Amino acid sequence: MSPPPGRGRSKTLATWIALAGGALGLHRFYLYGAGDRWGWLYVPPTLLGLWGAWRLRDLGQDDRLAWALLPLLGLSLSAAMLTAIVYGLTSDERWAARHAPGQPPQATRWGPVLGAMLALLLGGIALMSTIAFGFQKLFESLLG
Repeated sequence: MSPPPGRGRSKTLATWIALAGGALGLHRFYLYGAGDRWGWLYVPPTLLGLWGAWRLRDLGQDDRLAWALLPLLGLSLSAAMLTAIVYGLTSDERWAARHAPGQPPQATRWGPVLGAMLALLLGGIALMSTIAFGFQKLFESLLG
């Protein structure tokens, strides 16, 4: 899929959008427009995961639906952080060829790299928390 016609898309902005709103597919909408099908596929698991977090907060840890839905949020956040890392570490030349065809590459400096570093931190926390929570609930259900 190619970017919408017009001006090229900023690698720095795409990295930070993926970091801040990537779990809802906002980075895809920025790059490819509101009609991007892949962007809309981010929304349902994130909303279901948020519903699971809400249920967990209100109903407690014994709510089986909450602990089944909550990992969706963690996986959505992890996928968004991975995307931010990929965007931030893509070379300027490759980014320009893909998202700003016909325009010379622009030096992005440290903005995307700092976004990728923060995404690595947050993505690691989200993924490890999801794995720990998921296995804890799995073993609790098997043993008791």
